[in-house]
Amino acid sequence: MRLCRPLVAVLGGLALALTTTGAAVAADGTFVWVGPAGKAYAIDNPPEHKCLDMAQDARGARNATKKPLVVYTHKKCKGTALRLAPGKSASSGAHFSSVVFNPR
Repeated sequence: MRLCRPLVAVLGGLALALTTTGAAVAADGTFVWVGPAGKAYAIDNPPEHKCLDMAQDARGARNATKKPLVVYTHKKCKGTALRLAPGKSASSGAHFSSVVFNPR
């Protein structure tokens, strides 16, 4: 029983550390864009430093996160880049195929 309590405390601390670390690697806020047929889409608290490819037509990016982002004209974060500061939007006709949040 004496060994069990310290082990539980260590595992609990590790779980707490992993939980708080995960929250720190997200761009707090929402990323919004327009997809096919003018339908709005959004991602809440997107992951930072990771290139995300769009699965369908995407345009009119709006950065409502607290970090900058970059949208690209091609998948895998290639092609012409457009950087959007927090609170900024691309024009409604600006098409993109991938995005990275808080780029390095």
